Order: sequence, then C-alpha cells, then structure tokens
Amino acid sequence: MEIMKKILLVPVVLAAFVLVGCDKEKAAIDKNNATAQDAINNRKDTVDAAAKDATKQADIDAQIEKARIEANKVKTQAQLDADKKKADAQAELDKAKADAEKK
Repeated sequence: MEIMKKILLVPVVLAAFVLVGCDKEKAAIDKNNATAQDAINNRKDTVDAAAKDATKQADIDAQIEKARIEANKVKTQAQLDADKKKADAQAELDKAKADAEKK
C-alpha cells in the first residue's frame, strides 16, 4: 500500500508542478500584456496632447494670418482713399488753371 500511495503521489505532484508552471507562464503573459497596454495608453495620451497643442497653434496661426489680411486691407484702402483725394485735388487744380486761363 505504501508503494501504491507513492506511485499515485508522483502523478499528482507532477500535475501540481505543471499547473504551477502554467500559472507562472500565464502570469508572465498577463504582465507583458499589461505592460504593452500601458505603453499604448501612454502613447495615445502623448498623441492626444500633441494634437491638442497643434490645434491651438493652428488657431493662433490662423488668427495671425487673419490680422495680416485685415491690416493689408486697411493699408490698401487707405492708399486708395489717398489716391482718390489726390485725383480730386488734381481735378480741382486743373479746373482752377482752366478758369485762370479764361480770364
């Protein structure tokens, strides 16, 4: 009987070692998966932050460009107003010369 118990005990002990070995392997796989998931989540956070910063910078750049366009429009309109006044003044001068020549 003692020998039978030992013979039956050997497969039980071997099965226990196999199960423990499998559990360790599964735990290592789970740990590797968790590490990979953390790395992916960190990368996603980095990408989100970079996109947010890029969007803010694009908004700032757009505002600057709009201000440049508006400033150029104001400058051009001022030049055109000055040209208009100059043309009116030249016309008045020409009229005055024409009147002076008639007298």
